[in-house]
Amino acid sequence: MTAAAKVPPARVVRLVERVRRNLSRLSGRMVPPPIAMLELVLGTWVSQAIQVAAALGIADALAGGPLPAGELAKRVDANPDGVDRLMRALVSRGVFRRHRDGRYALNALGETLRSDVGSPMRAAGLFYGSRQQREHWTHLLDAVKTGKPVVESLRGKEFFEYLSDDPEFAGLFNDAMTGMSEMTVQPAVAAYDFSRYATIIDVGGGHGRLLAAILDATPSARGVLYDLPDVVATAPKLLAEFGLTERVDVQGGSFFDAVPSGGDAYVMKHIIHDWDDEQALAILRNVRAAIKPGATLLLLEFVIPDDDGDFIGKWVDLEMLVQAGGRERTAEQYRSLLAQAGFRMTGVVETAAPISVVEAVPV
Repeated sequence: MTAAAKVPPARVVRLVERVRRNLSRLSGRMVPPPIAMLELVLGTWVSQAIQVAAALGIADALAGGPLPAGELAKRVDANPDGVDRLMRALVSRGVFRRHRDGRYALNALGETLRSDVGSPMRAAGLFYGSRQQREHWTHLLDAVKTGKPVVESLRGKEFFEYLSDDPEFAGLFNDAMTGMSEMTVQPAVAAYDFSRYATIIDVGGGHGRLLAAILDATPSARGVLYDLPDVVATAPKLLAEFGLTERVDVQGGSFFDAVPSGGDAYVMKHIIHDWDDEQALAILRNVRAAIKPGATLLLLEFVIPDDDGDFIGKWVDLEMLVQAGGRERTAEQYRSLLAQAGFRMTGVVETAAPISVVEAVPV
């Protein structure tokens, strides 16, 4: 069985999400509103505790079996009392567990913080709890009042330019985005039928992980990987690991200048959300200039639902407001944006992950 075949149907995932949402609302109504609000306000403490556990490597230290606080502290080079208090708090939120004899151990959530199991959550914990990221979010008020990202006023340059000046933060960001992006690859491949396309061009495709998964599931297709020259420089190694060297043409360039022509499908994952409408239109119009009649544009993005339920994309949208000046969009906003660029949106395909595949054709 392939990895894609193990992905649950999107409709099942949506049903589970609705149940969880309803249970969460019920739980909130069972305590006085000030207490419920206090729990929300103190959510930053939980996030920071997870960051500390990830930074110390606590999950790695527990991978060999349960440990008392003193031994655990010795292995992660920290204060025994501090470690005990940290673990006690995390256990109360379901992260790690404690045996009756007092030893701490891994559980399902704790396992996600190990560095050797391929989970993106350790990288996410380190990035979102980093001092730089925390500082950006302390200026959310400014972003909401002005409608503009705060990084340029804080750092003197736009977010992606700032990354080149802060290698430590850039490394945390890249690891977190790579890992979290990986979580969406197989759900997208499982939910959408790419087999109808002979040539698939991944615009802004990074190192080629998504394109590799698509081509692995569609043996008759060929691909073009397109991104900045320094980004795609390492792509051949990954493509070779998947046995795709002969099936993929790697090209360097900026989608603000042009994109390759000749594709039957143009795929962009988490590209358009990085930019405001003006810049997003510039990218989409370059695709429109290159795309041939009958070809398809596929945007893999968070699509904000019209209801008032909790959805991770609504929080990512605030992240885009604070950091880069981009935005997540509703289906109607994508329809309008695509129309302005010369496309007609033909559908939105949900996946088991929080992202959807927005399908459009040139007009």
